[in-house]
Amino acid sequence: MKEVYFDGASAGNPGPSGAGVYIKSGGEGERFSIPLGSMSNHEAEYHALLEALRICLAKGYKAVSFRTDSELVNRAVEKEYVHSPLYAPLLREALALAASFDLFFLKWIPSKENRVADELAKAAIRRNEG
Repeated sequence: MKEVYFDGASAGNPGPSGAGVYIKSGGEGERFSIPLGSMSNHEAEYHALLEALRICLAKGYKAVSFRTDSELVNRAVEKEYVHSPLYAPLLREALALAASFDLFFLKWIPSKENRVADELAKAAIRRNEG
C-alpha cells in the first residue's frame, strides 16, 4: 500500500497557492509541487487532495493511504459532506476519484508529520506565474 502525503498552501487568503504531494515509496519517494493559481488556503487543501488522487490513479496505484494535516478536508471526506457550497463540487470530485481505488484511506496527521508535502506546496506557490 502506498502512503501519500498531501498539503495545500496559500500566500494570502486568497493568494498564490500550491499543492504538494509526497508519495512514500522506499528511499526518496516521489515528489510533486503543483502551482494552483490564486485561491484560499482551504481551497488549496481540497485541490491538493484532488492532485494527489489524480497522480495516484495515473500511476495505477490501487491501494493507497492518504495523509493530511487538514482537519477540514479529513472531516469532509470522512462524513462525505461539506457545509460550504464553495467546497461541495471539490468534495464530490474527490469522492468520485477515491471510489476508483480498490483500497482508499484518509488519515489526519499532525503538521510536523507532513513537512515534506508542506515544503512542496510552498515551493509551488513560488512557481505561480505573475
